[in-house]
Amino acid sequence: MTNLTKLEFVALDITGKNYLSWILDAEIHLDAMGLGDIIKEGNESSNQDKAKAMIFLRHHLHEGLKTKYLIVKDPLTLWENLKERYDHQKTVILLRARYDWMHLHLQDFKSVIEYNSAVFRISSQLKLCGENIANEDMLEKTFSTFHASNVLLQQQYREKDFQKYSELILCLLVVNELLMKNHEACPIGSPPFPEVNVTISNNHRHRRGQSLSLKEKETNIMKANFAYQNENREANFAYQDDNFDHGPVDITHLDVADFFENPEGRIDHLIGDGNVQNY
Repeated sequence: MTNLTKLEFVALDITGKNYLSWILDAEIHLDAMGLGDIIKEGNESSNQDKAKAMIFLRHHLHEGLKTKYLIVKDPLTLWENLKERYDHQKTVILLRARYDWMHLHLQDFKSVIEYNSAVFRISSQLKLCGENIANEDMLEKTFSTFHASNVLLQQQYREKDFQKYSELILCLLVVNELLMKNHEACPIGSPPFPEVNVTISNNHRHRRGQSLSLKEKETNIMKANFAYQNENREANFAYQDDNFDHGPVDITHLDVADFFENPEGRIDHLIGDGNVQNY
């Protein structure tokens, strides 16, 4: 059956995977309700307060846990039973958080934001387990895990003598593209920035338009010239038919330049689409 009222925080999972965060949330809310001492040894809370605390705690348990501790009516007893059942999670989480912190390197992340998130996630897990990560630890972790190609930049930031990790991260966010090895330069073969693409495309269309306009003009001129020359040829070589029954044509009077459409000696041939091809 679903809960009739809204949960103040996530219920304790039956696996205990959220046990450490659950006890922190439960302590904070019990304090806010004036019931913080009820889960401490030697408290002299009234039965009414114990009932209120018990209702609140059971409301934030997995259904399987509610069934497991159905007959438990004292909140302190329930608290201790849950601790005995799940307190080993602290050791598991602590070992994993220590491992993650040991292998945390700035150079392994694609962005400073991702690295910063990992720092706070791991440090929070360590704090839940009773180990505190100081500002000096986070500063040194960041400096010591710069990529080898950024040694000079690392030295420059060390010389600034940052006192807070947040101040260093703010500076790193500004120069993120310079810091991250995978983003130092655009990979070979990758397309240019969109603005460049737009400019190149516009210039290309402009030049192409000019080129087509010139070609159209040249084609029209050449077609007119070709038609004019054909008319002249037909006037000069008007025969009754297209064979040479009347004997060979005497062309000895023609000059070599008469065989070229371009007086400079370059033959301009018109191809199928009307474009001009020079040889």
